[in-house]
Amino acid sequence: MDFTRRQLLAAGGGLGAAALLSACGGDGAAPAAGGSPRQGGTLRIGALGRPSAITRDPHGTQGNESDYLVIALVYDTLTAPGDKDNTVGRLASAFTPSKDLKTWRFTVAEGAAFHDGTPVTAEDVVWSLRRLRGTPSGAARLPGVTADRITADGKRTVVLVSDYANAELPLLTRLTTFVLKKDTADKDIPGAPGTGPFKLDWYRDGNARLLRNAHWHGGAVHLDAVEVTMFQSPQAMANAMLSGQIDVASNVGAVAARTAEARQDIRIVRRPDDMAMPIVMRTSSGPFADPKVREAMKLLVDREAMVAQVLSGYGTVANDILGTGDPAYAKDIPQRKRDLAAAKKLLTDAGFDFSRTYRLVTTEDVAGLAESATLFASQAREAGVEVEVVKQESGAFYQKTWLKGDFYTNYWGTNDSVAFFASKTLTTGAGQNEADWSDKAFDAAYRKVMATADRTARTAALRGLQRIEHERSGYLLWGMADGIDLAAPKVHGLPKLPGYGRVQLENVWLAP
Repeated sequence: MDFTRRQLLAAGGGLGAAALLSACGGDGAAPAAGGSPRQGGTLRIGALGRPSAITRDPHGTQGNESDYLVIALVYDTLTAPGDKDNTVGRLASAFTPSKDLKTWRFTVAEGAAFHDGTPVTAEDVVWSLRRLRGTPSGAARLPGVTADRITADGKRTVVLVSDYANAELPLLTRLTTFVLKKDTADKDIPGAPGTGPFKLDWYRDGNARLLRNAHWHGGAVHLDAVEVTMFQSPQAMANAMLSGQIDVASNVGAVAARTAEARQDIRIVRRPDDMAMPIVMRTSSGPFADPKVREAMKLLVDREAMVAQVLSGYGTVANDILGTGDPAYAKDIPQRKRDLAAAKKLLTDAGFDFSRTYRLVTTEDVAGLAESATLFASQAREAGVEVEVVKQESGAFYQKTWLKGDFYTNYWGTNDSVAFFASKTLTTGAGQNEADWSDKAFDAAYRKVMATADRTARTAALRGLQRIEHERSGYLLWGMADGIDLAAPKVHGLPKLPGYGRVQLENVWLAP
């Protein structure tokens, strides 16, 4: 969903989209003969997805990795993750704040055009962002910015005005601010031209073929084409990779990596700190409303065992704070460790009902998610807590459980900003407040962070925000999974950035 995980220079300004190409570094493979990447060829890439969750709308809910990959290659967002800076320009070549950090001006990149040759204007961006803001999750995608405060100033300047000072607003435009032509009818969205490095050739049942956009404003694109194949399980995708049916198995998971370790004809590309797979506990009502109960759940989990068994060691222990890849992540907050005696005492003190069985709802959307729920249930039993793991199909999960359930797993494919998660999932009334958490002290800390332009001062303020999240939020984040791609030896330049960065394939090239 999601969805990793990149600290913006609050003084403003941004890098051009062309600079992003060098910022988004590849896999470090040796260049082809002649010292430079080769042009041409078709990359066959697999990605996870399910027929019930297919979407063709860039502003819809992208429950499938396969759909998000296609959309992200066809359409540009305003900004994107970078290597040296957390946020760099993509469709926007620059972004500059007002003194009070409430008004941001984004400049459309010079030469940006749709695949049919029509130049991109500020009006196209305004229409697209307003359409995005009008979706059910629009408030989370553009927090603090209402549709009427998204306007154009001339042909190439887009103005966003926030309800509050927001030093991180450009960072929040990295994931879903895909731009379409103004006034595109909903029925025409599936085939609408984008501005990205590839253009759609065909799409069938979750599978797609994309062709190189020779006129992409961001620079040269090496591949002639990308063929995306949707797989419903990591195992099926890994098998296709091992048999040579695809060149890349995207985000395939740790089990597949272990299987491929002995193969000389397959490379394992790791993106450390890539995916968060938290357990979410509803805080406003139900069995986890008491902070003592939530603290107990966080104390009974064996984090080292989770990383070792669920992730096969392809990951790291986490400390119940989302955004572990942020340069401002508070590593000095003491690591929470397993303490069954303390967990049992907290539960007893809270009057916890040990006679009940608690349903932990999960999906198989990404490798390891359902396995994490099963192992957690086994560990909880050691503290006298009975947990039943319930697997839901992806479509049903997002309709019935996500944002509504008492106890469920989720995943976020972006993890490089504490402020990102605070704005989207943790502040009172946030559009994707998964735990329905409301904490006045946290909200105040968030506003202070957003209103602080100086990076050093903002880092200090972020520590206070993280301390509150660690102490009492509804997230049990036991570990961080590495992002893992399997690739054929001929594939070079695969991105190593997490989150949205992993689907930027314009630098990929194929050796003969």
